[in-house]
Amino acid sequence: MTIGIIGSGALGSNVARALAQNGQSAIIANSRGPASLAALVTELGSTITAGTVAEAAAADIVVLALPWVALADVLHGLPDWNGRIVIDGTNPVLFLDPDSPDAKDPGNPLAAYGIKAVDIGDRHSSAIVADLVPGARVVKAFNHLDVAVLPHPEAGGGRRVLFYSGDDADAKAQVRGVLEATGFFPIDLGPLDVGGPLTSLPFGPLATHNLVRI
Repeated sequence: MTIGIIGSGALGSNVARALAQNGQSAIIANSRGPASLAALVTELGSTITAGTVAEAAAADIVVLALPWVALADVLHGLPDWNGRIVIDGTNPVLFLDPDSPDAKDPGNPLAAYGIKAVDIGDRHSSAIVADLVPGARVVKAFNHLDVAVLPHPEAGGGRRVLFYSGDDADAKAQVRGVLEATGFFPIDLGPLDVGGPLTSLPFGPLATHNLVRI
């Protein structure tokens, strides 16, 4: 089984750290090319390599760790997914420039956190992501915790909980295996239409809940 990570910001790099410290291999990619990832792969060691977006997308399991606004552009034109597993770690939010008017908008309840919710209508975000990766088996995971804790699955004498959801039983079983191998305690929230909205930032009822299984 191979793992690819598309996106090397806070989410992608911390997923890579979680994998690396448990001896799991992955290819990480961004839109700037493999050379831009030299410092990160040096930090993480031999199990994490830099590649192109197409190379990361060709893995058996592909983690989407992209900003919401970049999804369509980065995923456009990639080859058919052919039943491969896509872990949707994204959330429908915009990250704000602290000097922008949006960051000082009193009508934005999330301005203090440096984000703004994206209006996605009456669909949940993973349903939109699924449309961008036709033929993939989508599982929602890695999106509900502060990304800084992803390299630290142990806490308070137990294991941090990571929620996941999806519609394909085999895909979920494989993702559960990855979550367990990185030291987390996975909890299955059921189908994508149920679990996706529960964990999606900024307003999902389980978003940001840092639970620990003792």
